[in-house]
Amino acid sequence: MNQLNSCRKYLAVGACAAVLIAGCASVPPPTEQIAVSKVSIANAVSAGGAEYAPVEMRSAQEKLDRANAAMAKEDYADARRYAEQAQADARLAEKKAQSGKAQKSAAVMQDDIRVLREELARKPR
Repeated sequence: MNQLNSCRKYLAVGACAAVLIAGCASVPPPTEQIAVSKVSIANAVSAGGAEYAPVEMRSAQEKLDRANAAMAKEDYADARRYAEQAQADARLAEKKAQSGKAQKSAAVMQDDIRVLREELARKPR
């Protein structure tokens, strides 16, 4: 009986220690991730994301706003998740803008080539 009580005490102490350790191992504030998301949004804006990918830009900004709101509530897990999603949306907007600009440039080049060919065809030989 005495050995059983002693075993129960050790189990209780172990359970308390596990609870304390789990409580101390909370999620740290994702300040770096939020900063990276802000930079990603700024890069997307500079690349023309507002013109070429307005839906993705709006989504990135909304998710960054949600991340900031979660930070204010000290819900760091949600803040990190929203910040990561904002970064992904901003990068997508940036790439779409780059692609849109490249397509526009290619169309201009094609038109220039067409005009040059027409001019060459008109000149007497």
